[in-house]
This record gives sequence, C-alpha cells and structure tokens, in this order.
Amino acid sequence: MTIQADKERLSQDRTLARLRSDLGFTEMVTVYLTESQGHHSHGIYCALIPTASIERTLASPSWDLHHGEGLPGAVQYHRDGKQRVEYLRFGGDSGVEPLVIDREFHKIRPDYVELSEEFRHFHDLYHDRQLDQYIKIDDDGNEQLVAVVEPHRVQVRLKEIRQFLAIKEMHLSIQFDAREYSELTLEELGLREGGGDHREGLCCWSLHYDDFRGTDRYSAFSRLLGVRLIEPLPKAKSGFWGFAEEREKQYADFIIGVDEHGEEVLHTSNPDVLADYFGGNRGAPHYLTPVHFRKEVLDRYYQQPGKYSVGDAILRCGSLWSMYLDNHHDDKVCAWLGDLGRDLPYEHQLHWRAHNIPPHGGMSETFVRRQILAQSTDSDRPEHRFRVRYNELARACSERLGWRLLLPLDPGDEHHFQCVRVPATDEQRDFDELILGLTKVLIDSLNEKQLNEMIPEERRKDLKGSISRLEAALAACGAPDAEEHIAFLRRLQNLRSSSAAHRKGSNYRRIASEFGVGGQNLRTVFAGILRQALEHLEFLVGVVGSGRLDGSRGDSKSDEPKTAAPVSRS
Repeated sequence: MTIQADKERLSQDRTLARLRSDLGFTEMVTVYLTESQGHHSHGIYCALIPTASIERTLASPSWDLHHGEGLPGAVQYHRDGKQRVEYLRFGGDSGVEPLVIDREFHKIRPDYVELSEEFRHFHDLYHDRQLDQYIKIDDDGNEQLVAVVEPHRVQVRLKEIRQFLAIKEMHLSIQFDAREYSELTLEELGLREGGGDHREGLCCWSLHYDDFRGTDRYSAFSRLLGVRLIEPLPKAKSGFWGFAEEREKQYADFIIGVDEHGEEVLHTSNPDVLADYFGGNRGAPHYLTPVHFRKEVLDRYYQQPGKYSVGDAILRCGSLWSMYLDNHHDDKVCAWLGDLGRDLPYEHQLHWRAHNIPPHGGMSETFVRRQILAQSTDSDRPEHRFRVRYNELARACSERLGWRLLLPLDPGDEHHFQCVRVPATDEQRDFDELILGLTKVLIDSLNEKQLNEMIPEERRKDLKGSISRLEAALAACGAPDAEEHIAFLRRLQNLRSSSAAHRKGSNYRRIASEFGVGGQNLRTVFAGILRQALEHLEFLVGVVGSGRLDGSRGDSKSDEPKTAAPVSRS
C-alpha cells in the first residue's frame, strides 16, 4: 500500500458515500453485516426507532441497539417498599425494536441470525429454507424476493421495509461501524489523531483517527461510527389492508368481432359496463360475449405447474384466482369477455390480449352445455379424459387391491402428469417433453414390487424392466387382449429412448414412423399417442375392476367418470 492509498482508505470517504447514497425503492438494503478481512472490519446492525424518538437517535452517532439485544427480558425495581418485576418484550423500555435478531446458543448449537417474526408475518413471507430467502406472493400470484439471510449478511428490500415502518410509525436506523487499518503511523500518513461528529439530514456519524500503541501488526486506524435513518411511507402507500388506498382495477380491451371493413372490433372487459340478463348496460356487448385466443395462450401456465393448473374448462393460480375457459378445441381457446375482466389480474389480461384473435366458429358444445344449459357433460378432449381415467384407475386399485398399479409420482415429477395435453405447436421440444412425461406416468411408475408378487417365482429372474413384469402379471391372471397394450408401451418407451433421452438418428426415425411421425404434424401424432394411452388406462381399469389382479372374478363394473358440476350462466 502507498501512503496516498492508505490515507484515502482511512478517510472512509467511499464507505460514507455508499452508506448515505440514495436507495432505489426496490433495492435490497443491507441491514446486517459482519465482515472482517484484509485491512478493514465493517459491521452493520439495524434498529426500529419510534418516529417520536428520531431526534434523540440523531443527536449522537452511537447505536441504539447492539448485537445480542432486542430479546425478551425483565426489569426489577422497587415501588411502595415492594420489589416488582416487569416483563419487557424487547428487553428495554425505550421503544426500540429489532428487525434482525442474533441467536446464540452457547457454542452448543450453531449461532444464526433471523428476521423479525412480526416483519415476516406482516408481509406474509414464504420462507425458502433451502436458500434462506423470503418470498412475497401478491394477489396476482407474482413472487418477489424480499429478504436474503446469509451467515454474515442480511438484505431486505426497501419497499417492504418502508411499508412496515408506515404502520409501525417508526424509522429504521441503519447503524454502521467501519474500521480501516494501516501498517503506517498517523505521522507517516500525515494525519492527526482525533476527529469529530457530523450530522446531515437523517444521517449522523463520527470519524476518528488513532494510533495503535501495542504489538498489533497495524500502526494506525480510523473508525467511522454512525446511523442512517430510513423514513416510512405514508400509511396510504403501505399496501396493508385497512390503511392502504384502494387501487383502481385496470381492464384490457379484447377483440370481439370484425366490422364490415375487416377491422377488428375491440371492447373493454370491464364487467361493470357490459350488458347482462337483467337489463343492465343496454346496447353494450354482453358479459357472455365469446373471445377467442391462440391455443399457445395456455403454454405460460403449463410451464409453471407448481403455480398454475389448467384443468377441464378452468384455469387456476393456486387458491388466489381462477377463470372458466373453453379449452375443448383443437386450435383455439375461448373465454367470456366479462370473465376475462372479472377473474384475470391485469397482467394476465395483457398476456391473453397478446394471443387474442378474431372470432371464428363458436364455443364448444361441451362448454355451452355446462355454462349456459347447466348440464353435466363429459369432456371429449383426450387430455381431460386421460386425467379422469388415471384417477379412476387409482380409485379402483385402492378399492380392489389395496395398492396402486401406477405409483404416485414424486413431487419433482408431478408436473409431467399435470401437463399431459395435445401441444399447441409442432415444436419438437414440446413433443419430446410430452413423450417423456407420458412415459414417466405409464411406464416408469409401474409398481414392479407388487407385480412381482403376481408372477410365478421361476419366471421372475428372466424378466427385465417394468413392461415385462406387467406383461407377465397380466398373463398370470389371464387378462385378455393384453398384447396390443404391451406393444403400445414398448413402442412408447422406444420412442422416448430414441428422442427425449438420446441424440436423434436413423433409429429415432424408424421408431417414430411407427407412430406416424414424418407423415403428420407432431400435434396430430401426439393426439393419436394420447388416445392410445387413454385406451390403455381404460384397459387397466377394466382389468382391476374385473377382480383378476386380486384373485377374484367379480363382475362389477367401474364407476362412470365424474365431471365437475356445471355453472349456470342463464
């Protein structure tokens, strides 16, 4: 280090400028730091200060709350000749509270830091324990990173800090203690011992220089000690129910028709200005005006099955919101104009608007029967029927066998079942992913352990793979017409192995041709594969229901598939 470099470092100008810099509303703010390396040692701790006490805090650069403080405690005092004990929630009566708490366990268990429980509950934060991060989920289902907890640093987003402060009627004090060391003496650096206090706005600090007088490797140091206050938002901007101002909902316009000049006719999806069956808003488009979209509109939701689910005529975002839709077409998705405005958050309305197309054809018969005529009607879409039959097989196995022929998918593979569908495009990637998912559901999930129990012991040693075990078990119980279903499973597994699991080549083209790949578009091909998968599930339901797998010869028939209760729109 040169004399000039050490002199600049001990001045701590850069550190002070960083601590006093303007903060972006969505910036992550360091509220806890213990860092000691090289020629410096920096520490940051924070405290929640009652707004009425900020002048006292800014009167001195000393801290209001130190590491290890802010935990429950008690105070003893005498009054009227009697000793009294008072419980103190945060260990003191100054009104100062912690945002980050040091947890120490006497070197018996590892120490750690944690975020204030009240702050976590105030924002209803989800704790990702693996990453030690806190996530906020808004009313639309969007996830925002709010806090990151690391062993020596904690960062919290400024927006949520200021919202919390608004309701608490407090300021956040960012307390800092930064020390810089030099192997040169103050005299060699041209510096003088001592220093002074400073205050500017909501920041108060002191900078002092001193020499070490001992055997330490360093000869001189500077210490920057102080606080920087962060003010609250107005309560109306807190986002907290009961205090925050209500935001006006936005509505997107959608294509509802084409005029005589071929121009698209747009209309707002605001349900309050649409006509209804009770005479409201006469002359306006009806609430139940059909709006059409490209089928790709649903890909966004299929790609995030942990958050969204696309079912038979309904789209859900967890338990936050849902919307009825007509997904019973090969080439489009439809929805009612009023539902788009009432049920979809504005951000999602914009997504749907990007896939909006002029109307062609009508709503599906299935959707109209359910929505308008209030009739219970089964879907004829293969992806919807697939889920019904899969669940029917699971129920039949539980009732007749006491075990599942197709084992439940692990949580990490559950999305493969949720996303089984006829793809919206002819993308090879989508086709491969769907083949992989179908294989995991129908082949990789076969219960080999239970199937082995049904196969004569002398045959088991020669069997390899789950399909061979299913074939042997069906043969052992005398299930008829099993050959075509076993052949389908083998073709499906070969297609997966040659496409989704390995580089494509002549082997893939040969196997794929068995399903019609090359002669038809991939959407049509997968629709055919899905129909065969559906027939296979129906076959298994019949076998289980017949009692063959449990050794009986019952003639009971499996229950008819159940459909969701229709919603009347009349």
